[in-house]
Amino acid sequence: MKKNSLLFAFTKTKSQVAYCILSIGMGTRDEDPRFNGLAHLTEHMLFKGTPGRTSVNIASSLEKVGGDLNAYTTKERIVLYSTTLKEDVRRAVSLIFELAFMSTFPQDELRKEKEVVYDEIITYQDSPSELLFDNFEAELFGGTPLGYSILGDKKTLEPITPEILLRNRKKFFVPSNMTFTVAGDFEEDQIRNLVEKELDRWSPGAVLSQKYGEVPLTSRTFAAKALSGSGAFLEGRKFDRMEDRKLRQAHCIMGCTAYSYYLRKKKAALSLMANMLGGPASNSRLSLSLREKHALVYHIDASCVSYKDTGLFCIYFGCDRKYLDKCMALIWKELDRFTAEPLTPRVLEAAKKQMTGQLVIASDNAEAQSLTIGKSLLLTGHVTSLEKIRKDIEDVTAEDILEVARQLIRRNRMSRLVFY
Repeated sequence: MKKNSLLFAFTKTKSQVAYCILSIGMGTRDEDPRFNGLAHLTEHMLFKGTPGRTSVNIASSLEKVGGDLNAYTTKERIVLYSTTLKEDVRRAVSLIFELAFMSTFPQDELRKEKEVVYDEIITYQDSPSELLFDNFEAELFGGTPLGYSILGDKKTLEPITPEILLRNRKKFFVPSNMTFTVAGDFEEDQIRNLVEKELDRWSPGAVLSQKYGEVPLTSRTFAAKALSGSGAFLEGRKFDRMEDRKLRQAHCIMGCTAYSYYLRKKKAALSLMANMLGGPASNSRLSLSLREKHALVYHIDASCVSYKDTGLFCIYFGCDRKYLDKCMALIWKELDRFTAEPLTPRVLEAAKKQMTGQLVIASDNAEAQSLTIGKSLLLTGHVTSLEKIRKDIEDVTAEDILEVARQLIRRNRMSRLVFY
């Protein structure tokens, strides 16, 4: 894909609300370790000034017409997104591109925003369940950029200057490293022309592309590694650690590295297994065992996340300290069921029906759907439609789940971190 070509996707709705999402292929894993937290700080600073706007003007631009503008940072992406009435979509598109291509990162605003991020870090550290996940990934992926904290810390944030932010923007904030998605009640040609005009205004010469199929430049090496089989998962570090944090409850996370975003078949099987174990439904196996039957926990869940070259499978719960060992024994009892024998056809079909229903209901949110499309475009060059995701789930066999369970869920692979 050409450097000045930005992948674009549109979803037609019947709503009077329009959603715009710009996804940028720059996250925590792309940072110099000396400036850990740079991606997240960049996200904050995008709102702090352009040659034509002050931070106050940026903050009120959409809010004064009842809209909203926000952003977030992950290990692999920065995402800017807006919600407006459909008649205000041009205002939203123009503002998003202006922030992405024209932010100036003024020194006085940078000084103030660092203090805001320091407060955010303190707030985060006061939440044991959130900090637990961060520390677990830092240990599991230690020695790799995936182990970096998204927020960074004062030592790594303090040296960051406007020049570093501008250099970082010039490197990563280019059309070929971005995707733009819109959902709303428009005709496709109408919204495409509007977006292309605003893109050219803020990044002269840039064009929209709907020629899907080519993996973006930043993801090609990861995709090649994953699809060759050598990147199924990094083994990660093995550890079992308990930290006395003077808490009234024990918070525990256990897990292991898992599959890359590009290994769709493996990823689908793991997602289905995780949903059966500890998905959002109250009839998940872990919830039925630890909460309903034994009354040991209020909340327990199992989840999986995929990155470009690896992934993560984990289980989280909180319990009274004296019940920790009993909870662990019950969890392993459920995990061992998946590695012992294949699921019966009836159980597998029920699990697929439940997960498909959850996916379809969740996708009824146009904003969430656009965010998913933006991520898919950025990582694969394709729009991963709901139909494709459903087919991936439908194609999972009992043998697929058994193979994934036996490959991942072994006592010599699973790590654990406990705050108590």
